[in-house]
Amino acid sequence: MSGIADFTVLAADGSAVDLSAYAGRVVLIVNTASQCGFTPQYEGLEGLHRRYAGQGLTVLGFPCNQFGAQEPGDAAEIANFCTLTYDVTFPVLAKVQVNGDGADPLFQWLKAEAPGVLGTKAIKWNFTKFLVDRSGKVVARYAPTTKPEDLAKDIEALL
Repeated sequence: MSGIADFTVLAADGSAVDLSAYAGRVVLIVNTASQCGFTPQYEGLEGLHRRYAGQGLTVLGFPCNQFGAQEPGDAAEIANFCTLTYDVTFPVLAKVQVNGDGADPLFQWLKAEAPGVLGTKAIKWNFTKFLVDRSGKVVARYAPTTKPEDLAKDIEALL
């Protein structure tokens, strides 16, 4: 695989989403959860989306229940939560696994392209973020503790 355009993921409704639709855009990919201490980051992610979408940024949220069972809901519950609580307008896709044998191929690739601290591949927790440039290459990986607003300079540099 050479970039995110090589992947197809599932939308919350189960339909296929070809990530080649985001070719030429800067993409911020985040594994999310509705019942996590980092859940308020939805607000910051939405802020980035609203601020930079017109300049070429897309934020993609991938709900994940692998960390403390903090995303137990189904697609409709997750969508309602994101919309009603944080007025999320960026795409929140189907729930995925990001680690282990069942890890979504996109996340397998992201982790290989941008290992974590000390070269670890595993995602440690919800709200790990991957920044992808306009050519589809991963340029940075951010820890869950990194606030979305702290990514603004890196995003601006790619836009």
